[in-house]
Amino acid sequence: MLGRRIVPALRSISSAPSCSAVSRSFATSSAQQLPEKAPALADLVPENAPAFDAKQKEFREELVAAQQRKEQAESQYPPSASGGGSSSPPSGWSSSVSSLGKLGSQASANAEEARAREEAEDGGKKKTGPLSSLIYGTQEGRTFDKDIERSFSQVLARGKYVHSIVFHEVKPDKVDEYVELVGSWYPKVAANPENKVHLVGSWRTEVGDCDTFVHIWEYQRYTGYHGSLHAIQHHPDFPEFDAKLKTLIKAKKTSLMQEFSFWPTTSPRQLGGLFELRSYTLHPGNLLEWETHWRRGLKARREVMEGVGAWFVQVGELNTVHHLWQFADLEERKSRREKSWSVEGWGETVHKTVPLIQSMKSRILIPMKWSPVA
Repeated sequence: MLGRRIVPALRSISSAPSCSAVSRSFATSSAQQLPEKAPALADLVPENAPAFDAKQKEFREELVAAQQRKEQAESQYPPSASGGGSSSPPSGWSSSVSSLGKLGSQASANAEEARAREEAEDGGKKKTGPLSSLIYGTQEGRTFDKDIERSFSQVLARGKYVHSIVFHEVKPDKVDEYVELVGSWYPKVAANPENKVHLVGSWRTEVGDCDTFVHIWEYQRYTGYHGSLHAIQHHPDFPEFDAKLKTLIKAKKTSLMQEFSFWPTTSPRQLGGLFELRSYTLHPGNLLEWETHWRRGLKARREVMEGVGAWFVQVGELNTVHHLWQFADLEERKSRREKSWSVEGWGETVHKTVPLIQSMKSRILIPMKWSPVA
């Protein structure tokens, strides 16, 4: 259920029963005041790292608390003796015991699982030596020999969610019109439960492809994606929105992605600061190896940096991976990236993943006023 991914009170969400109480509430109120212009780096308060760190600390503490509440609920409602099922907790409880509290614990558990699989593989009868390495590939690649026969989505992804990443290249003289149009339409789309879609976030590119806007949406599997498109495009206001949008943009690019199983997409939060979208095009056939290295690398990175999510493209620009990070400002980004090298395990992650990369790109993003993750 979508409700399993809500973290209560992170954004002062009303406690009154509503559709948002039983679904992951990425939507924001459509009644909020429309932005007058596109956001920019200059809008951020300089040297605001302490405030960012305080919000980050509060957010992470709430994740841990949510996980503890979930575990307490499970202990109070153990599996029933009649077999198979479990006693049902009180209505609405799932909203207050979000599985997002597993961001840290799930990553650690999966990392342990990966190590256990490697140890088991190492202990088996396996050819070794330079010639064997040449024929059979690296140790990490051999770990997933059997998995390669399965779909990447089965091996790597959580499977429950499909995400789309949409890039709008906007005409320079139409940026403010675009902000007004999309800022009035997207929150309404996300707020309508009939659309069965959540807006993860919307951002404007500050450094990189300037005047390009990035939007990430979340759906319940591909069935949800198809159903959402059908519902939205049959809304009576959609033709007018679509016709206007086409006059404001030069190009549109969409890819369908799944999140890595070890890195669930964050819940709505308002930490402030800026974002960095790092996009990697891998050499074909290296996605599984990328995943096993980053499964360990994320644990090292999270000690000094705030991750938003990581996804791999399944439809669109194949062999592409997107990582989204959040920082207080550019100076803090530089500082935290440098600190990563002092964390055990990060240097090894870089050493083993760089050869897998065909090309890479970095964008600095500024969140839009209606973005749930900002």
